[in-house]
Amino acid sequence: MKIVIVGCGRVGAELATAFDASGHEVVILDLRTDAFDRLPSSFRGSAVRGDGTDEDVLERAGTRGADVFIAMSEGDNRNVMAAQLAHEAFDVRRVIAKINDPVRAEAYADLGIATLCRTNLMSDAINAFLGLPTPPRPGVLAPTGSHPGGEHHDLANAPGPAGATSGAGGSPAAAAAIGAGSTAGLTGPVTGGPSTAITPAPPATPFAPAPGSQSRTEN
Repeated sequence: MKIVIVGCGRVGAELATAFDASGHEVVILDLRTDAFDRLPSSFRGSAVRGDGTDEDVLERAGTRGADVFIAMSEGDNRNVMAAQLAHEAFDVRRVIAKINDPVRAEAYADLGIATLCRTNLMSDAINAFLGLPTPPRPGVLAPTGSHPGGEHHDLANAPGPAGATSGAGGSPAAAAAIGAGSTAGLTGPVTGGPSTAITPAPPATPFAPAPGSQSRTEN
């Protein structure tokens, strides 16, 4: 499979390393060149410095034709924007976005984007360890509807756990989540072909996160 990952934080780098070791074609993007230091020297995929919410960057990174797209940056807005672009502009059928806010995670699943909620995962793990009641919810919320301009995602064969859940109760709540804001893009050169070499980008205007957004690299 060809897998594109946005966000070379700890989790993104771990996924990229595991997929690469399994023989998949992997492309990983991040705004910061030093984020790729998390990748092992044995990594054979492609590392791209650029903004995963920029359509031109995703095009040059080879998103078109990808089998799986995973948005794992730290910002919820950025992950949703990247996931929507991958599905709508590049017709990637299996898309997963990490959303830290449980309410928004359900809202976006209701709009057709599979979501992974780290908040729920951590809370459930702690409750299970302590022997406390744990809500019967899946690790990945499978899409239960479609967002404006998008089709329903097919995650039947997606890697990792998946399950269905009801959405946020309808489009008004989901629409409110979608309207939370966006961020401007910062692009860099794209490395071509399977290689561990990363070409540093020339100096560029510093990235400015949108008000209320979180850091751009997964922790």
